Amino acid sequence: MLRHYSHQHAAATPATQLADPIPHEPVGVPTYSISPPNQSTISSGSPRSSGESLAWSDTASESSAPQTPPSEPEAEVDDLVEKLRNLPAAAVDFTGNSNKRPRRASTTLIAQNSEDIRRILGDSATGTQLIKNCCGGGCCLVETVQPDREAPGLVPVVLPDNEAFRSLKLKLIPLSLNTELTNVPELPPVKVSFEGVPASEPKHTTAVFKEPPAFVQPHPPYSVFSAPVHHARELTKPGAEKRTYHFDLDVTDYPDEGGVDFKVGGAIGICPPNDQVLVDDIFDMLGVPSFVRDKPVLMKTANGRWPTIWGDEKPRELVTTRREILTWCSDIQSRPPTKQLLRVLAEYASAENERKILTYLTSAQGQAAFCDLRTGPHLTVNQLLHAFPSSKPPLPALLSVLEQLMPRFYSLSNDPHVSSARHGLQAGRRLIEVAVSVHETADWRHGNQPRTGVGSGYLERIARTFIEAEQSGITAPHQVLDLRVSMFRGLMANPLSREFGGDGPMMLIGAGVGMAPFRGFILNRLRNANCANKIWLVQGVRDSLLDEIYSGELGAHEKSIKKVVQSRKANKIKGDAKYVQDEVRHQADVVWFVINAVDGRIFVCGSSKGMGEGVESALVDVAMEKAGLSREEAEDFWKKKKEDNQYIAETW
Repeated sequence: MLRHYSHQHAAATPATQLADPIPHEPVGVPTYSISPPNQSTISSGSPRSSGESLAWSDTASESSAPQTPPSEPEAEVDDLVEKLRNLPAAAVDFTGNSNKRPRRASTTLIAQNSEDIRRILGDSATGTQLIKNCCGGGCCLVETVQPDREAPGLVPVVLPDNEAFRSLKLKLIPLSLNTELTNVPELPPVKVSFEGVPASEPKHTTAVFKEPPAFVQPHPPYSVFSAPVHHARELTKPGAEKRTYHFDLDVTDYPDEGGVDFKVGGAIGICPPNDQVLVDDIFDMLGVPSFVRDKPVLMKTANGRWPTIWGDEKPRELVTTRREILTWCSDIQSRPPTKQLLRVLAEYASAENERKILTYLTSAQGQAAFCDLRTGPHLTVNQLLHAFPSSKPPLPALLSVLEQLMPRFYSLSNDPHVSSARHGLQAGRRLIEVAVSVHETADWRHGNQPRTGVGSGYLERIARTFIEAEQSGITAPHQVLDLRVSMFRGLMANPLSREFGGDGPMMLIGAGVGMAPFRGFILNRLRNANCANKIWLVQGVRDSLLDEIYSGELGAHEKSIKKVVQSRKANKIKGDAKYVQDEVRHQADVVWFVINAVDGRIFVCGSSKGMGEGVESALVDVAMEKAGLSREEAEDFWKKKKEDNQYIAETW
C-alpha cells in the first residue's frame, strides 16, 4: 500500500518508550506528534547533520491529503510505530498531548486506494511518464521503481532541519539508510582542473567585477564589448506588477564586425555575471579560502566549448581565477538541477542521511521526486548547498556539472540610425536603447522577498546605482561612475528586425516590455509622411498609471495610433477590453485591412503564454468573422500569412 508522510520539523534525539503510542480514535489522517527530550542525549552515532528533522515528507497539507481508508490494517500502523520507537537517532513522542512542549514535527500516514495509485503512477505497473516533457532529457521515460517497504530494518532517514531543505518541498518515500537504490548514475568525470600558473605566462589582470574574461566569446571571433551606460531610468512607477528600466548604452566605439550594424527591431546580447553575494556564498559553503578565490590559476578543460560560450569544442588551457569562472561562466541559479549535479553533491556529502537523500533523487526509486524537483520553481546551487550542508564537493567537480551561463537577449527600443542627441552627450556619440523588465521568483532565504533573474538582476543593480547617484546630486553619473554593460551586437536578423520595412500598413500588438521594440518601429515610420496614417499599436498593461512604458515618447501622432488596454481597470459593463486579444477582436476591421493590404504586416511581441496564444486565437476569430471561414480554414489562413512573413510573432 502506497504511503506518504508529511512533516514540519523536529530535532533529532533518542527515542522514548511510551505505553500508549497510537491515538485510540484517529479522525481522518492519523497524525503522530514528535517531541524531542533533552538534546544532550543525542547518540554520537547518528547519521544526521547539524539541525535536522525526523520523518519522510509530503508537501501536501493535512487538510487536502487523501483520507486514510477505514480498511487500513492496524497491524501495519503498529509495525511502523514499533520501528519509529526503536530509532537510535530521534525521540518520538506519540502521546499527542498538546499541553506538553510545542510540537516540532508530525508524521502523517496517507494510504491511497488502487484508483489513487493508478492516477499517480499511470496504467503501467512498472513505470510511468509522470510529467510530459518535464525537462526535455527523457528522464520521465525512465522506469520509476517502487521500493520494498516490507524490508526488515526500515529505519527512516533523518531529514536535514533547515529552511533551504524545507524549501525544496521534496516528496520522499519511506527511506532508510539501508534502502536499496538502483540505476544510480556513475559519478560524472571531472573535466576541469586548476594548476599553478607557469612563470613563462604574462601576469594575469582581472576586471571580474566589471567585465568577463577575454575568453568569453558569445560570437567568435569577436569579444564582448563593455558598453558605457550613458543613462538609466525606471519606466514603471512604484506598485507596478513588474519593474522595467530603460538604458542608453554608448556604442560609439563598438568594433567593426564586417559591415554588420545595429538595426531597428534587433536584439543585443548581454552577458550577465552572477551576483557576487551568491558567488561568495558558494565559496563559503565549499570552504574555499578567501585568498584562493582571486589567485591566478592555469585552468585546464578536457573538452567542449565551456567556458567560452560558443567557441570551438576542444580542450583548453586558460589563465584565469576561480572567481572569474564562477562569476561569468557557470549558471548557478537559472537551470533546474540535473542528476549529474545531485550525484556529485551526494558523493561529497559527509552526513549519511544527506548522501542517501541525494542519491535517492538520482535513482530509479526517486524518479518521480526528481521530476517534481526539476519542474517546480527554479532552484539555485546555493539553495542546494544550504539544504545539504555536509556536501562540499571540490570546485573542479562542481564546475564540471554546472551548465554554461548564457547571454540574455533584449530588443532595441529605438531606431539606432536616428540621431542620438542627448543632453550632455558629445557630438558624434552613438547610443542604442533597451528596456528590461525584472524577472522575479520566490527566494527561500528571504521568505516572501523574491530573487531576481541573472540578467535582469544584473541590469537592475546597474540602473539603481545610476539612479541613486542622480538623486544624490551627481550631475553626470555616466562620467563619474563608469558603469558598463557587457554586451554584443547579437541578433540583427531576428524576425522583428528582418521583416520590418516597406511603407505598407502595420499593426503592432504587444504587452508589457514586449512593446519596447515597437517604439523603434514607430519612430522610424513616423519620419516618413507617407506612413503616418498606416500604423496602429495595441499595448497591453495592467494599469496605465503604473505599468505603461514609453508613454508620451512615440511622437506627435501617439494619441491617434495607440490603444492602451488595461487588464486591471477593464470595465466589462462598458465593453472595455481586458486583454490585448480582446482589443484585437474589437479592431477586427483594422486587422482585416492591414493583413489584406499590399505589404501589410501584423507584428506580435511579448510572452507566449497567455498573450501570444490569446492573440493568435483572436486573429483566428477575426478571420472567421470577416471572411466567413471555418476555424480550421482560419487557422490555415494565418499559417499561410506566417509563411509569407505578413504575420510575425516574436514571443518568449
